[in-house]
Amino acid sequence: MECLRVLVTGGAGFIGSHLVKVLLRAGHFVRVLDNFSTGSMDNIVDVARDVEIVVGDVRDYSVVEKCVRGVDVVIHLAALIDVAESIERPDLYFEVNVIGTHNIAKACRGVNVLIFASSSSVYGDPLKIPIPEDHLLSPRSPYAASKAAGEALIQAFSSIYGYRPIILRIFNVYGPKQSRAYAGVVIEFIRRVLRREPPIIYGDGEQTRDFIHISDVIDAIMKAMSIERARGVFNIGSGKAVTINQLAKLILKTLNREDLKPVYAPPRPGDIKHSIADITKSRKILGFEPKISLEEGIKTLISVIANS
Repeated sequence: MECLRVLVTGGAGFIGSHLVKVLLRAGHFVRVLDNFSTGSMDNIVDVARDVEIVVGDVRDYSVVEKCVRGVDVVIHLAALIDVAESIERPDLYFEVNVIGTHNIAKACRGVNVLIFASSSSVYGDPLKIPIPEDHLLSPRSPYAASKAAGEALIQAFSSIYGYRPIILRIFNVYGPKQSRAYAGVVIEFIRRVLRREPPIIYGDGEQTRDFIHISDVIDAIMKAMSIERARGVFNIGSGKAVTINQLAKLILKTLNREDLKPVYAPPRPGDIKHSIADITKSRKILGFEPKISLEEGIKTLISVIANS
């Protein structure tokens, strides 16, 4: 792969920090734009000398425009991502996720590729399982709506400016460096059980999710960046359904704490019942194939958390 100049927004966050290190190992020049409101310098301190770090906000168009200058690829990860918080603070989510994405899409006039981290939440309650990319969008929270709006902005500006748009609808990603800000149920369950506290399950626990390890998500981003015919929308998930009850049982068994019985709480507003990705298109065009099983991913994550 040729050496590219890559801007990663949100590069100090969960997904971004993993991506930055893989990009560097592949020999690319990396610029990070992050306001460090949820991301952390600790996530990238070991590579800080090897990247250009810009402390700034995607809501500031002048900052975005300067960061985009001279780059070949923009990978837009910067966003607020908590469904519950988006219901409480919808204006903030509009400003960061919609105006911020508008600024990125608009500034990318001279860029070759723009990759946008969208979310499976844009589908809402699906009419078909597994969910294909051409499924109706029916967001159920301000967060989900902001991601759907971001997708539309990128599609619109790409048709004007001619850059290659790639929209990755990421399902339930988990892995090391995942913060509470990312609202990951996997890491929250593990932390609770390590503290000898039972997992808290909202609803009856029979809701299904598609869990995808961070390393597989990074692999998908790298493939999308390098494959010229890749454009448009791609689901990034494992393609496998796991109930929240099954997840809790697996974590309790792995930690040998099956004596801790899950505690059930009322369903949360904005939550959906079922979410499983149809990854046929990603397999065909990106050559994407998830490699990390949920069992393997959980064991590794437990080891990281327990030793941190």
